[in-house]
Amino acid sequence: MAIRQLRYVNDPILRKKSREVTKIDDRIKTLLNDMVETMYENEGVGLAAPQVGILRKVVVIDVGEGILKLINPEIIEKEGESLDIEGCLSVPNRAGKVLRPERVKVKYLDIDGNEKTIEGTGLLARALCHEIDHLNGILFIDKVVEEVED
Repeated sequence: MAIRQLRYVNDPILRKKSREVTKIDDRIKTLLNDMVETMYENEGVGLAAPQVGILRKVVVIDVGEGILKLINPEIIEKEGESLDIEGCLSVPNRAGKVLRPERVKVKYLDIDGNEKTIEGTGLLARALCHEIDHLNGILFIDKVVEEVED
């Protein structure tokens, strides 16, 4: 495992759409493990592959309930609204209030290629939406309704 170099707000790769993962091989598994290590090293709760310069639909999340490794995640249900403060490892020293769904259901592949779904509320729902946005070239600052002091 290795700590990868983070990409920051003005890096054009963060604005590109990621490609679907068609084969879960050792490279994808290594990427996921490196992303987990990079996320923990930088004290984040989530990380998407574009944030380490890889345009693949891969995210890792840990909101305190254990590590989630999601391949080709896609939101299939949304419910409610929640306005809360977000930050991002790729946008240092900035935070803002972002409106997100209170509950989401996401389908994805696990590292063995099995299709799974996960439901999240609160912080997990927010992290899922935030990281999936990264796969579509969207940053939280695009959705901020009010900047706050970091």
